[in-house]
Amino acid sequence: MSMTAIFVLIFLGLFSSIIGSIVGIGGGIIIVPALIYLGMEIGLIDGITPQKAIGTSTVILISTGLSASLGYIKNKQADLKNAVIFMVGIIPGALVGAHLSQYLTIHRFNLYFGIFLIIMSIVLMVRDKIKPIKFFQNKKYEKSYTDIKGDTYHYSIAPIPAVLLTFLVGCLTGLFGIGGGALMTPLMIIIFRFPPHIAVGTSMIMIFVSSVSGATSHIIQGNIIWSYAIILIIASFIGAKIGVQINKRMKSTTVVLMLRIILMLLGIYLIIKSFTG
Repeated sequence: MSMTAIFVLIFLGLFSSIIGSIVGIGGGIIIVPALIYLGMEIGLIDGITPQKAIGTSTVILISTGLSASLGYIKNKQADLKNAVIFMVGIIPGALVGAHLSQYLTIHRFNLYFGIFLIIMSIVLMVRDKIKPIKFFQNKKYEKSYTDIKGDTYHYSIAPIPAVLLTFLVGCLTGLFGIGGGALMTPLMIIIFRFPPHIAVGTSMIMIFVSSVSGATSHIIQGNIIWSYAIILIIASFIGAKIGVQINKRMKSTTVVLMLRIILMLLGIYLIIKSFTG
């Protein structure tokens, strides 16, 4: 491996984990297309296939998820109890979605998921005008959080409806093969009225847990290129710590704005790819 390739991988690991941990989407959605481009388009790194890019990315998400989760828990910016409730729905849902994914072509996947992400971005823009859906809230479980700006948020979830909704999210996660962060972070903010900082921290916990199970499967299938993974893991672990500290100093509105922009750009990218790929 050339020194250029090593420096590019270090930059990729740092960049993807910083952005991913700031807005709670993990960073895999950046790493996978980047690895495919570096390997299959310009030949900077060898041995890359779509399967190996996905597998290698999944292992890296363990590092990003663990580093960011520890940071958010330390900063009291994560809701462990509700994360467990969400995982009860997401894990079986993801298994169902993975089975259904065989019926989707890559072009339809890119188009549908791209449209969905753009819708999520638009809904985040008008989230304050959307009345809370009482079905998903239960005052009995209400919590509060005050952000750096001094704004206090009150939020709660109703466990059974939350499990049902996150089962659906899990189905979409497994169907699209992207990871739950891009879906759960905006949904926690929109549906469950989570403070943006808590939504991001809770999302990173879920990304860590789900990536462990996903990586296990890819390791068994031999889809990991370990020489690349080790470099990316070290860089991602450091990058996630940086991202947590940046998030801590950001206003809630800025976190949401960043999430909206990334979802919009990602959605546009996937739609274009559905017609050109």
